[in-house]
Amino acid sequence: MDAATIVRDESRCGTDTLAGLHLDWAAVCNVGRVREANEDAALIAPGKYLLADGMGGHDSGEVASETALLTLADVDSLHDQTQTQLELIESLTRAQDRIGEIATETERRAGTTATGAVLVTHDHAPHWLVLNIGDSRTYRMQAGVLTQLTVDHSQVQEFVDAGYLTPEQARVDPRRNVITRALGAGMVKPEADFFSMPALPGDTLLVCSDGLTGELPDEEIAEILADADGAKKAAAALVDAALALGAHDNVTVVVVAVRAASADGDDVDAHEN
Repeated sequence: MDAATIVRDESRCGTDTLAGLHLDWAAVCNVGRVREANEDAALIAPGKYLLADGMGGHDSGEVASETALLTLADVDSLHDQTQTQLELIESLTRAQDRIGEIATETERRAGTTATGAVLVTHDHAPHWLVLNIGDSRTYRMQAGVLTQLTVDHSQVQEFVDAGYLTPEQARVDPRRNVITRALGAGMVKPEADFFSMPALPGDTLLVCSDGLTGELPDEEIAEILADADGAKKAAAALVDAALALGAHDNVTVVVVAVRAASADGDDVDAHEN
């Protein structure tokens, strides 16, 4: 298993070098300006950048998000894509069982979202295998264009798909926190979506909780990513923008900027600041 770091209530940054790529990453996890507890967390390991947004109230949500991430940490990066996806599915099932055992102080069951990307090998080339369950999101910035890679598992997303709401209306709709899939939360089994794409120099990945997207529209997120000089400044600027708008929920972002490594930089070389 790759050495993994859980990020909560702090900022971390570093560079991982794998498969001929430099992955400059930064993670910022902030409680926001309204919530008393921070139920968000991020997991950082070489080639693995994941996030979980817990629910269930205070300690229960915090335990659920950390349980999910620590379980997913068992999956290594740079393996075959199909093998990695099967391992992720197995890990999500184990996380579901562990979260189901968490005691809560109310009738709300502990649960969490999970999303992010794992670097895998597909067709003899590095690819991102993106997973998602819930309404946290993973985006890609490519050639100046921001694309949401994941699809929210939420009630308002279903209304958008049916044509009853626009994406902008969904972002502020009072039902936006009602999610239709999660790890735990009384769900029968985890049902994650998976997406695959080449890992290309020049691209930037953004993994974020809904504490960011609930405050900032995609257009503003794209502008901040485009204007920032590097992953560390981009992550800080995104969280600062959410805080300036009130940060009504916990806010967590992970930014991964991809660039080509030198010819002799194929070995893992991870460091943090």
